[in-house]
Amino acid sequence: MTPCSFLWRGRDRQESGRLSRMCLGGDGCAMSLDAGAETGFDQYFYHLRMERNLSSNSVDAYRRDLLIYLNYAKTLGLAWDRRETVIDFLAHEAEQGKRDTTVRRRLASIRSYFAYLRTVSDETLDPTEGLEIGSVERSLPDVLQVQAIEELLNSIAVDTPIGLRDRAMLEVVYGAGLRVSELISLKINDWWTDPPRVRCVGKGSKERYVPLGRPAIQAVSAYVDCARDKLVSARSQAFLFLNHRGGPLTRQGFWKILKSRADSAGIEGAVYPHALRHSFATHLLENGADLRSVQEMLGHQDIATTQIYTHVSRQRLRPQYDAHHPRA
Repeated sequence: MTPCSFLWRGRDRQESGRLSRMCLGGDGCAMSLDAGAETGFDQYFYHLRMERNLSSNSVDAYRRDLLIYLNYAKTLGLAWDRRETVIDFLAHEAEQGKRDTTVRRRLASIRSYFAYLRTVSDETLDPTEGLEIGSVERSLPDVLQVQAIEELLNSIAVDTPIGLRDRAMLEVVYGAGLRVSELISLKINDWWTDPPRVRCVGKGSKERYVPLGRPAIQAVSAYVDCARDKLVSARSQAFLFLNHRGGPLTRQGFWKILKSRADSAGIEGAVYPHALRHSFATHLLENGADLRSVQEMLGHQDIATTQIYTHVSRQRLRPQYDAHHPRA
């Protein structure tokens, strides 16, 4: 990606003007977005969390992207409210080898901030207006083979409370295609055996119910009946899955558990939490599930997000054809 990838529409070379003083102060220098940041930042992030109903993880991503951009402008002595600075920054990110999806997210974060400022100040102009990034070729997600999933799950000894917990967690993540944030937020009353299903709260605090298969239900039942009471503490009574100290699991904690279990099972390749979600969707489509049903189970707002898994399925068909068709 080069600076030529960023195309302007509308008024050419339009001055973006100065932003409201509430953003960074009068000198235009970027300020860090920590607890001592300008009140305007606090109001913006409050707006994202409470009015736009974004998750804490999404708000943190907006905060990081803005800090990177503002620090870039400050370091080079550039006016952070000029479109030329935005273009230079995006080109710099691309030249540093950042993925196209990362560059697009940076632009979306900057654009969102200026859009907010326009709602609180009539004098604010948007330097991202008309700015687009050339079409992005989406990379295909990592997907584990069914055999690798089976080896991972079957390698977990279930003769300890931790083993029962880990088997249940991985069965649920793969069996329902949950995000890690959804898994660790599950409450003790968020699963049922008749019919087998799990209730989770996804992005934008949207609730959905996802079916669970017999292995997942059996694993959760065994964990709840035989192990959870040995881990639970007063501060974690509501949560389904607990750490070894009895507290709620964290995203980092689950990642470490998965990595350890994958290493112990000798699973090669990319094994990370979202790879199990990718595998859930791809295996469903490969076995005949329709795209709309998979979209609903994943909690995708836009079916275009789900369609990436159809490309994975087609890509995985070729080796099967080459191996088994007599005229391949």
